[in-house]
Amino acid sequence: MNVLGFPILTLLTVLPLIGAAFALFSGRHARIVALFTTLACVLIALFIWTRLPADGSIGLVERAAWAPSLGIEYHLGVDGLGGLMLVLSAIVTLMAVDAAQHRVHHMPGLFFGLVLTLEAGLFGSFTALNFFHWFLFWELSLIPAFFLIKLWGGPKRGPAATQFFVYTMAGSVALLLSFLAIFFATTSKNAPGTMDFGQLAQMAASGQLAQMVTAHLGPVMPWLAIGVLAGFAVKVPLMPFHTWLPAAYAEAPSPVTMLLTGAMSKMGVYGLLRIAIPIFGPQIAAMRTPLLVLAAATVVMGAWAAAAQTDLKRVLAYSSINHLGYCLLGIFALAVPAAGAAQQASQAAALNGVILQMFNHGLTAAALFWFVSMMQFRSGGLRGINDFGGLRKPAPVFAGLMGIALFSSLGLPGLNGFVGEFLIFRGVFSLSWMSATVSVLGLLVTAVVILTVIQKVFSGPVPEHWAAFPDLHHGERMALAPVIGLLFLLGLVPQLIVNTINPTVQNLLAHWRF
Repeated sequence: MNVLGFPILTLLTVLPLIGAAFALFSGRHARIVALFTTLACVLIALFIWTRLPADGSIGLVERAAWAPSLGIEYHLGVDGLGGLMLVLSAIVTLMAVDAAQHRVHHMPGLFFGLVLTLEAGLFGSFTALNFFHWFLFWELSLIPAFFLIKLWGGPKRGPAATQFFVYTMAGSVALLLSFLAIFFATTSKNAPGTMDFGQLAQMAASGQLAQMVTAHLGPVMPWLAIGVLAGFAVKVPLMPFHTWLPAAYAEAPSPVTMLLTGAMSKMGVYGLLRIAIPIFGPQIAAMRTPLLVLAAATVVMGAWAAAAQTDLKRVLAYSSINHLGYCLLGIFALAVPAAGAAQQASQAAALNGVILQMFNHGLTAAALFWFVSMMQFRSGGLRGINDFGGLRKPAPVFAGLMGIALFSSLGLPGLNGFVGEFLIFRGVFSLSWMSATVSVLGLLVTAVVILTVIQKVFSGPVPEHWAAFPDLHHGERMALAPVIGLLFLLGLVPQLIVNTINPTVQNLLAHWRF
């Protein structure tokens, strides 16, 4: 179904590409073009959010034949999960474009053109329901991200961009090989194979997919599941596939880091929920224990690694690994064969928490890197924890607003970061009490990390050279006000999101088979 007879999902995906073409030739006015384009995308994404099916099913479907003999079709659609990721991507991209003010002097047209191309890749990935179509946008997002790091990053941008590209490309190859094997296995003399996520999920639920793969290729279904998991594990990332992330986040210009952590990392979590669990549920359930061990390690070790850093961007990079580890913990804990009524309630709580955490972390992490960008701009590029001190005196508004974002990252009740983590642990404790207990250590270490940042950057005596540290000017306060408002609003009234995603959660759990 289209909205008012118009393919609105296609419009949302194409609009950033049109904006990118205009920005490319707009010179110093490219940021204005990007601002208007991203603002329009936010409005369209919010409109889509209001038009999602009430029963949690896939809606706003657009479908057309593309290459039927190859199992390829143009198939778009969104439910509460996809719709929420569209809203998140649109908001984070708008934040990133706003944060780039006065910070992009070299080839601004190309910079903002690449940012908008990356946004199109995000939208395409969160709406595509056919693997071929989805994979095109999955890869499309990689190319602009690589050049944004390579051309506008820090002193070590070359190795960081290369490492980011190689790791992500390796994960993409694993995904591609696994789905080519599935396409071959589902091909018969009378019909081509399928790459449609919905059809493959139905075949997996009935056991037909595993039978066809075994008949054509042998007992390789677990290896195909490992290939798909590896592809998404790199993107999230799951330890030990995380080593590309700290360098990429630290060397990328802060507006690009906002996109990497706020939106691109969610592509991996989304892929687990949209593709891996529905199609490879039994295989993931068989690997549940080692996956939970890796998820708990991601939570705890991510927090400990953050505690060892002195560069604010690297602190937030490892903190991002820690927070996305909660999502992985919730997802892998769901894989319980033959769950009873109590376990089903815990699964629903955990899955609601995972989806809410995806949105809340994206918003909070992007805001934090925005604040770091402002600190760098005011200090001549400094961003070390020990480079500052007592900033709350010369810059009370800056300190107060960044403090709110930091406390949101800490998971303070009343702010958006608390609700998702609470729901995840509420569900996981019933499904896997041991992994939940170990992961609580991550919460404690995260609190120490955040409080240490607040103490060293904002508290204590003011060094003489920071006595005139500029506070936020009016334009910056106006730009940050909606973001800070969302941190409070979603912390106090989380049902604004939960009421819409819960039908999708129930629908997903009803169709998943472990």
